[in-house]
Amino acid sequence: MHQPVTGEPRYRIRARHTADTVTVYQAYDPGIGLPAARHGRFPAGWKRDRMTWIKPSFLWMMYRSGWGTKEGQQTVLAVEISSAGLAWALRHACLSHYVHGLHDDRACWKRELRRAPARVQWDPERDLDLRPLPYRSLQLGLSGEAAARYADEWTVGITDVTALAHEIHGLVRDRRLSEAAALLPDERPWGDSESVPAQLLP
Repeated sequence: MHQPVTGEPRYRIRARHTADTVTVYQAYDPGIGLPAARHGRFPAGWKRDRMTWIKPSFLWMMYRSGWGTKEGQQTVLAVEISSAGLAWALRHACLSHYVHGLHDDRACWKRELRRAPARVQWDPERDLDLRPLPYRSLQLGLSGEAAARYADEWTVGITDVTALAHEIHGLVRDRRLSEAAALLPDERPWGDSESVPAQLLP
C-alpha cells in the first residue's frame, strides 16, 4: 500500500524499483503508446530528435496527464529501465534552470545545458487529489545520446497502465481513498546518498 511520507527530504528519487531496474512513467497519444506497450519498444513514429521526459512518480504523471485524459496523453505507460541507465543519465545531466550560487553564472549554466544530454527538474510531489506536497519528485529530460540510449539500451519493458490510472481516479472521485492508495505503485527511495550528484540538487 502506498503510504503518505512524513519527514521526507526535499529532494529524493522515489520509484518502483528492483535491484536492477527502475520504473518511470510517460503518457502518449494511443498511436505511439499502444504499439510501444504491445511490442515493448517505442515505434518508428517516436521522435528521437525531441526531448522526452520520464517521471518515476506515478502521481506526478497523473497530474501531468489528467489521469490519462488530456489530448495526446491518453495512453499512460510504465517503462521499466535499467538502474544503470538512470545512473548514467544523472551523471550526464544538468539542472533545467539556473541556480545562483550553484552555477558560476547564467552563461556557464547555458553552456552546460546545451552540452548535457539530460536535464533534471524537481517538481512538487502530488497526493491523491493531485495537490502539491512539500517535497519534490524527479523529472528527467532525455535528448540526443540519452534519448537514444533510453529507447535502444535501457528499456527493459513497457506496460500500458491506463486502465489502472482510470481505476484509481474513479476511486478518488468516489472518495474511496484508502482503496485508491492501495492500488498505487510501491515507490521507495532509489539509490544512495551519492546517486544524485550534488550539482543536481538546487
